[in-house]
Amino acid sequence: MPASLFMSNIFTVSSFALEGESQIEQVRLAVPTTDDPTLPALTCRVWILGITGCIILSFITMLTTFRQNPVNIPEFSIIMLCYSLGKLMAAVLPAKVVRVPGTKIVFSLNPGPFSLKEHILCCMIANNGLGASPAIDILAATKAYFRRSIHPVAVFLLLLTTSNISCGFIGFFMKFFVNRSEMWWPEILPMVTMYRAFHEKEERSKATLPRNKFFFLVFVISFSYYTIPGYFFPSVSALSFVCWFWKRSITAQQIGSGYNGLGIGSFGLDWSTVSGFTGSPLMFPFFVIVNTMVGFILFMYIVVPFAYWSNSFKAKTFPIVSTEVYDNYGGRYNMSRVLDESNFQFKQEGYENYSKLYLSITRACSIGFGLASLGASLTDIVLSHGR
Repeated sequence: MPASLFMSNIFTVSSFALEGESQIEQVRLAVPTTDDPTLPALTCRVWILGITGCIILSFITMLTTFRQNPVNIPEFSIIMLCYSLGKLMAAVLPAKVVRVPGTKIVFSLNPGPFSLKEHILCCMIANNGLGASPAIDILAATKAYFRRSIHPVAVFLLLLTTSNISCGFIGFFMKFFVNRSEMWWPEILPMVTMYRAFHEKEERSKATLPRNKFFFLVFVISFSYYTIPGYFFPSVSALSFVCWFWKRSITAQQIGSGYNGLGIGSFGLDWSTVSGFTGSPLMFPFFVIVNTMVGFILFMYIVVPFAYWSNSFKAKTFPIVSTEVYDNYGGRYNMSRVLDESNFQFKQEGYENYSKLYLSITRACSIGFGLASLGASLTDIVLSHGR
């Protein structure tokens, strides 16, 4: 789910409960049916923590987007960091009233204890930095491969429009995706429970650690462990016994490699390898995990091998797993032969004299299934809710 929609779905789930008991048992157990209108909400702490967090997360997201195994920053970490920083600001900031010069806007630097509503709003703003716009690939390719710059206004409009496509779809199909109580988001409920755990009264024995100390302990351990696969031994992100036993076999490398093959018999000690593409497996219901695994097995272990070893679209000329673009000789595609670098125009004659553009079979199938999933979503809406 896009990061920009993350917190909005918390309010969506909550709205079901406030209107009445939800039909979903998990929602009834996690989401309270009460509200305290006296709690402070849109305070200066929200703006400071939310905007700062969004900027930092945007930087980290862009920095790690181009990794082969993307780094997944869980929302739980953001929730805990915002809570800790919010409590710190509530403890150290003076309760001073500030007026914005030239306006009638007045606010307090410290309106009191850090509230649940402030916490949710902080995370709502900060989480917008988690999702990278799909247009980043266009900008990166234009800059890295074609050595060309795009006007900042055009870049801004491109990022703005592509980033809001998902919000536009949600607006079109709000009746089906948002307003229906059956359309609940399982990954949101643990976060709702976590918010409640932080702000409701904690009952613990003296022998147990407070939540903040436990978080920082886990944070230090996690950060220390990540330095092993992240910096010192990156190879532990994908270990393959098949590749170890048959080092000189190209077929074995294609089957067993976790980086450039099907990954059969390989495993990883890097948590980002496990959660980088599907999210945390602890947050999703069993039927979702099974559905994902069935789709993965059909795609990666049936469709791709059959298409590759049957040499569909000259697949055996190219690596089985790759994001590169190739010519019909199996080499990297020479863009300078089909693009006029002086005006960035396509050269039809050069293209006809050179080669068609080829992708690896995994990349081609991935793009095809991705486009098909959009049509499948619309078809499901028409067939299931077309009345």
